[in-house]
Parts: sequence; structure tokens; C-alpha cells
Amino acid sequence: MSFDLVALPALSRFAIDRCEPLRGDDEKLAALWPKARMIVVDTRGRTLVADRGTRVADRPALDFGDQPPVNAVLLGEQDGVAYFAVLMPAEEGEQAPASRSWAPPALTDEPQWLDLRQSGATLDDMSAGLFTTAAALFQWHRLGKYCAKCGARTVLEKSGWTSVCSGCGREEYPRTDAAVICLVHDGADQVLLARGPEWPEGRFSVLAGFVEAGESLEACVAREIFEEVGVTVKDIRYLGSQPWPFPRSLMIGFEAVADPSQPLKLADGEIAEAKWATRADVRQAIEVAGSVPGLGLAGGASIAFRMLQSWAGVV
Repeated sequence: MSFDLVALPALSRFAIDRCEPLRGDDEKLAALWPKARMIVVDTRGRTLVADRGTRVADRPALDFGDQPPVNAVLLGEQDGVAYFAVLMPAEEGEQAPASRSWAPPALTDEPQWLDLRQSGATLDDMSAGLFTTAAALFQWHRLGKYCAKCGARTVLEKSGWTSVCSGCGREEYPRTDAAVICLVHDGADQVLLARGPEWPEGRFSVLAGFVEAGESLEACVAREIFEEVGVTVKDIRYLGSQPWPFPRSLMIGFEAVADPSQPLKLADGEIAEAKWATRADVRQAIEVAGSVPGLGLAGGASIAFRMLQSWAGVV
């Protein structure tokens, strides 16, 4: 039985005009600056989120000077208000965590520093789109400081959306790496779930992998699933997509059908555990986290969550 996504994936939401022509228009940007708003993202990929994780706590742009800082990026404009983001160091003395925290944060009414994985599912549409775009741009800035052709330092132009080589003049634009993610089911009431070796025990999601050069999306789905768990699939069908700026992926979602009697053959170093789960168990695990022993699911910010939610019929 095929299905459709019940809603946009959390990080696919964007509620304002990206205003591509505005990015290089210094005169219009200057006119918009007095009413503009600024989002601050720190070097750990977090921003201030308020109202129990529902809203990015932006600030007046004039707090940052009488014109856009050189490192500010334009996110878009809505009703005469431009939205910018700026990257700032994490607070002094703070260090990046040694490993990723898998537990959901305790959300508060007061502003708190959260990253996209922690807040992407709870933010309103505008905040989710602004934060996702800012995070993606700053990751691209971090990874693209030098020209791929001659190795010279690059300079950012057009409000952070273009990098120009200081040596050869070559222009580059934000990179996106295509990755497929596929919910494999049996056409009835079972879904195939897997766990990566770095994930905690009992944490499962659907299968995913990067698209190779010269490969179609559908071919990648079939190859990745066979390589990771030894299962052949059919009836591959597109569901939707979501940006995943960790660091710069676009997750392209599919469903596919497989025979659960096929033996699972796990790719060494990539898949620690895989199993078939019932629709009833997945529905219960979504509705009451921790209620199904050994079945913790992907976080709400991911397209994997939306795919499982849709397949399980949880609205």
C-alpha cells in the first residue's frame, strides 16, 4: 500500500520570499536595514529559541551597526522586513560537546540556545525556514574558504550567497549534496528499520545514502538498500525532500517495497542492526516515545520521522 506524506518535513518549511535579486542590491538593502531583523547563529550551529521552542529569538538589525556586517547573510524579506543572519563565536568557555546528544531538550519559555536537530520540529514555519537556511549557508562558508581551482582564498559577495576566488576570480554558489532516504515496507503492515553503529541502542530509522556521480535517484535507492541490508526492492516512488544542513545534504525521500522473507545482510561498519517492525509498534512508538521496548525512532526534525509518521497513519 502506497502512502503520501501527511505534511511537509519539518525543515522544508519556508514562509518568506528568499528575494534572490535583492542579495546584490546594496541600495535596497540599505533602505531595508533600519527595520531589518537579525538571527544570531553560534559556531556550534545553535540559535536562541524562545516560547518553548516555537520561535527564533531574532533581534533588531541596528543592534549590529548602521549597515549590514560583512559576514551577515540575507535570508529573505517579508512585508518590508528583511531577515539576516550572522555567525558569532559560542559563548566564551563553551566547548562543542564530545558527542551528539540524542535526548530531546527541555523546552522553556525563556530563550535558550538550541540547534536544528533540537528545535526544527517545534519551530513555526517562518523560524524553521530562516534557521535552516542560515545553518546551511554558514556550513557552506565554513567548507568553502578556498578556491577548488587554484587554492586561493575566497571572498563572499551578494549577501553571503556567492564566493569569489581572490586569485582567479572563479565564482561558486552554495553546495548541496544529494542523498536518498527510503522507507522500505512489505506492501502491508511491516517496515524495515536500521540503526547506525554510532547510534544508541534501540534507536532506529529508515535507510539512506549518498547519490554517486552518474547515478539516478532511483538507482541509488536500490543500490544503497542492497548494499546496506542485502535486500532488493521494487516499486520505488518519490515522496518528498528536505534540506539537511549537516553539513550540506538534500534528503530526497522515497518509498519502496521488499519481501521481508529475504535474509538481512548488514554492511560492516555502516549498519549495526536492522529489523522489520509492525505498523502498530511504529504507531505506538511515535505516539508515546519509549513505550515500545527497543524501538526509539528518528527525531521530529528529520524527513525520516515524517515518512514513518505518514506510513503509520499518525496525524
